[in-house]
Amino acid sequence: MIVKLKRNPDENELEKLMNFLREQDVSIEETTGERYTVLSLIGDTSSIDEKLIGRFDIVDKVIRIEEPFTKANKKLHPESYVVDVDGVKIGAGNFCVIAGPCSVESEEQIFEIARSVKKSGANLLRGGAFKPRTSPYAFQGLGKKGIDLLLQAKKETGLPIVTEIMDLSDLDYFSDVDMLQVGARNMQNYSLLKELGHSKKPILLKRGLSATYNEWIMSAEYIMTGGNDNVILCERGIRTFESYTRNTLDVSAIPAMKELSQLPIIVDPSHASGKYSFVQPLSLASTAAGCDGLMIEVHNDPENALSDGPQSVTCERFRTIMKKVGKLRECIL
Repeated sequence: MIVKLKRNPDENELEKLMNFLREQDVSIEETTGERYTVLSLIGDTSSIDEKLIGRFDIVDKVIRIEEPFTKANKKLHPESYVVDVDGVKIGAGNFCVIAGPCSVESEEQIFEIARSVKKSGANLLRGGAFKPRTSPYAFQGLGKKGIDLLLQAKKETGLPIVTEIMDLSDLDYFSDVDMLQVGARNMQNYSLLKELGHSKKPILLKRGLSATYNEWIMSAEYIMTGGNDNVILCERGIRTFESYTRNTLDVSAIPAMKELSQLPIIVDPSHASGKYSFVQPLSLASTAAGCDGLMIEVHNDPENALSDGPQSVTCERFRTIMKKVGKLRECIL
């Protein structure tokens, strides 16, 4: 980090600034030129808030050289992480497809979908038990019963399960869930992230609706500082001015995350578009861009789904997507 001072800084103010910086446990190199004085901070500056330095009147500009994250920083951890979800590996060339309905609705529904996606080549089964909905009148999920049905489906098919946790008070219900999903609306729920950091369970961290890359990685950092490195990033589209699709899929996030972080990144084309007809082309685009996997919403009867039917593909369409994704990966590997 570099601190550029204004011309002719007051000596008393400079001493106050230097004392503050020494308290941050970094070494300071001072360079005095004809017009400006520059302070170079050497050491771990990730926890230093540059805005606090900027409050000193003698400071003209603060420039951060390194990213404000260390645990999820590829510069410090150059080897790509592999996250193991009950035997299913994700990252560093291990491609994973997570499939299933937006919401678990019934035993018949989740069992039929689980059998079908397993047959088509899916690696993990997804399904919402606790559902965050924009409207308080919409279907909120089956809760604990939904998790129980997912576990029964796992027992029959062998597919590890992933489902979203919304509140710390529900944590005990997720003891047998293989991977916990943190949804877009909870990406910056820091109390939840800290608690998940004390767990060893894999965490699927979805990008917030308007989150920058740094904000997204900093949320992963919250989990990792607690001791849990089993984090997978999930790009699910961001909110833009375009209203034709539900969100706008940021394909650039894939190479960006590969450059910034060692964590695996998968893509959710269903939430990104909100249209089932877009899921296949967006899946292929994301695969070509180098993602570590896909998360696709599949329903056996989308027209009558209790949530997100318009973006859910049928079991037959999912089978076609899997075949095309497989052929594309053969071409690009």
